[in-house]
Amino acid sequence: MFASPALVYFEAMIRTLEWTDDGIVMIDQRLLPSEEAYLTFKTAEEVADAIRNMVVRGAPAIGVAAAMGIALGVQQIPSKDDVEQRFADICAEIQNTRPTARNLFWAVERMKKAFEKNRGKSLEEMKSALKNEAQQIYCEDIEINRRLGEQGQTLLGPQQTVLTHCNAGALATAGYGTALGVIRAAVAKGKKIHVFADETRPFLQGSRLTAWEMVQENIPCTLITDNMAGHFMKSGAIQAVIVGADRIARNGDTANKIGTYSVAVLAREHGIPFYVAAPLSTIDLETPSGEFIPIEERSRAEVTEILGKPVAPASVEVANPAFDVTPARLITAIITEAGIARPDYRETLPRLF
Repeated sequence: MFASPALVYFEAMIRTLEWTDDGIVMIDQRLLPSEEAYLTFKTAEEVADAIRNMVVRGAPAIGVAAAMGIALGVQQIPSKDDVEQRFADICAEIQNTRPTARNLFWAVERMKKAFEKNRGKSLEEMKSALKNEAQQIYCEDIEINRRLGEQGQTLLGPQQTVLTHCNAGALATAGYGTALGVIRAAVAKGKKIHVFADETRPFLQGSRLTAWEMVQENIPCTLITDNMAGHFMKSGAIQAVIVGADRIARNGDTANKIGTYSVAVLAREHGIPFYVAAPLSTIDLETPSGEFIPIEERSRAEVTEILGKPVAPASVEVANPAFDVTPARLITAIITEAGIARPDYRETLPRLF
């Protein structure tokens, strides 16, 4: 199914999504780990629904999917007379799927720049240019994650237990991963890393996805429930925390999967370093602090049901913010492909660019 030359070098990786002649192929992350199924999305509207409905998730993967969705939509524009309005509509539809992930908006802006650069060319040339730009974003993401992993693994000792929250692995990116990319790079260096993956309610990205990735690659992994983190930190079983990010403000405040803030507070209490691993495309220098980051509110069913089975009274009120914001003061370092930033992030993050 996956025949892209760009994937030959990365043959061992989990394949999250790819451009094909039939459409955008994605692994359906809602079905893992019980079923490994691939779906083909043939229109920009279908790709938008896939992002919105969590077929694909994780900020870098969402960015790649957004770029591919826009390129796919442009392939289906019949004439150059329609291209301006249709392109604007496609971008708006993709952009309105998930409000928190910075990479989504970064990818849309990059595709808009590619469109402007090729405005004077024929429709066929424009289609080819946007397709190439989306594929370039895909390939860059994999290489960025590998460089990020190399940077981050220097922070880990020869033998450590690392707690992760949510899934920031190959499934959350075009491949390799951010937080799990750091762990993969450390293991490749011969370091003995044991992962503690918390389940990450309500969508269970830790138990369904992170644990699955670690089992696939034979990296030692212990699954715990979200409310066990403090216990294992207090016992000395955890020496570091590494998480991904969906948006990082200029001052270092970081939006990540709901529950990340609680883990950061626990890590500070127990003197454990708390690292954030994310590409530069996740850093939003236009957002001064976390209070300005939009937080997505998702369906009540994600809280009241588990795998479609009710676990709460049908009439109970539900709050389901998908993300929380961890203050910069709780973050030991932010790992990127361009280097590792430490406080004061208002000074060190802009330098990375």
